Amino acid sequence: MTSERIRHAGLAAKVTDAATAAALIRPGDTVGMSGFTGSGYPKAVPVALADRIEAEHAAGHPFRVKVWTGASTGPELDGAMAKADGIEFRLPYNSDPIAREKINAGEMEYFDLHLSQVAPMAWEGFLGHMDVAVVEVSGITPDGDLIPSSSVGNNKTWLDLADKVILEVNRWQSPALDGMHDIYYGTALPPNRVPIPLVKSDDRIGQPHFRIDPGKVVAVVETDAPDRNAPFSPPDEAALAIASNILDFLTWEAKRAGLPPSLLPLQSGVGNVPNAVMAGLIETPFEGMTAFTEVIQDGMLDMIEAGTLRMASATAFSLSPEKALYFNDNADRFRERLLLRPQEISNNPELVRRLGCIAMNGLIEADIYGNVNSTHVMGSRIQNGIGGSGDFARNGYVSIFMTPSVAKGGAISAIVPQVSHVDHISQDVQVIVTEQGLADLRGLSPKQRARAIVEKCAHPAYRPMLEDYMARAAKGSFGQHAPMLPSEALSWHQRFMDTGSMRT
Repeated sequence: MTSERIRHAGLAAKVTDAATAAALIRPGDTVGMSGFTGSGYPKAVPVALADRIEAEHAAGHPFRVKVWTGASTGPELDGAMAKADGIEFRLPYNSDPIAREKINAGEMEYFDLHLSQVAPMAWEGFLGHMDVAVVEVSGITPDGDLIPSSSVGNNKTWLDLADKVILEVNRWQSPALDGMHDIYYGTALPPNRVPIPLVKSDDRIGQPHFRIDPGKVVAVVETDAPDRNAPFSPPDEAALAIASNILDFLTWEAKRAGLPPSLLPLQSGVGNVPNAVMAGLIETPFEGMTAFTEVIQDGMLDMIEAGTLRMASATAFSLSPEKALYFNDNADRFRERLLLRPQEISNNPELVRRLGCIAMNGLIEADIYGNVNSTHVMGSRIQNGIGGSGDFARNGYVSIFMTPSVAKGGAISAIVPQVSHVDHISQDVQVIVTEQGLADLRGLSPKQRARAIVEKCAHPAYRPMLEDYMARAAKGSFGQHAPMLPSEALSWHQRFMDTGSMRT
């Protein structure tokens, strides 16, 4: 007898427990896992696999696997498997603290890349062969199609490429998710690639379900477990100031450029500041707005309910625990306002450029010329990854990067003479915002950019130090296009590592 969520008799016959399913994964396998920003990832099989790995290690047997996902996942996947020392190689994004420590200790290899590039690279064979896919879904149709759960990510690609597929059917996911997805099967590799037929954020170009060869499915595991929905802290004074600066800029830019009342499609990174921006947009005169982004956060649901956001297209949810429960209870109300797509579509540079997205992302540090580091602390310690920020920054209508001007209680300046690692070159960074102010860098030369960033964005405690560096660089630099002193450019970072503060 098939269950309520598993309505295909052949796949219902493959229902088993997580340990039995995990036993089908071999040492050295490359495993494609579902999941994107803590939503839609498998919860049971990775934990069972971690237990098996620990037992094998205790018996003196080596056992590690390579893990590919959509983006970050949750403690039941990255955390459990990293704790068991079971991950040899990880891509394309990680936010788990245990895995982060393994990576920064040199105990786990990590490939950080633009999220739009993962599926194409996998199809091109550049990343190697995929042995097993472990994918969470919210249900299985009578025809054997798979109803996606709270994220799509790279699942379409993993289901197609893997030799074997293990499905987790999660009853916690709302059944009203069915119909909220747009799975596009029209992508191809050069020379057969064709334009993606999407010209508006709410265009449906695919189908609501994943296709799967039932013969590839080797196990089905039933679960009832929530996503890793991290709480959002109330925005502090700095976050509110940053949001206010961005909202003022968008109001001015709309008037300057003659943008429509709906603006252009919004893209927003994850965090308290982006949520504060979304909340602020509810109070602006903009209406009928849309989002073409990676994740749907609390603020976007609030905007939809307030009537200011007409629809949002993304690849995953990233909600607080309270908002996730609220969504599950009210998903029917959002069905026509939300679309979840594969990340090769949600982050596709062709579409971002065509739609003219307003890109808003966070950073770790920016230098005086507008180069941005969004991944590495002190140049060498990976924090999370570049994610999709590069997909949107280079191709959007306007590229905005935001951060508080200081960190660690003022010991670190977010504005430095030279970033210790470059993720976004100055040509891709058009606006930098801190609680101190906003620097519009479009059309400015390097020296003009430097003056604007230091004057508008640097914290007052560090502004004299930056001005002093700029003055001396102007006198002693090898060239005068973008003056710098190589012997001092990274001295702020060295000072922090030596003394615990960038301040002299």
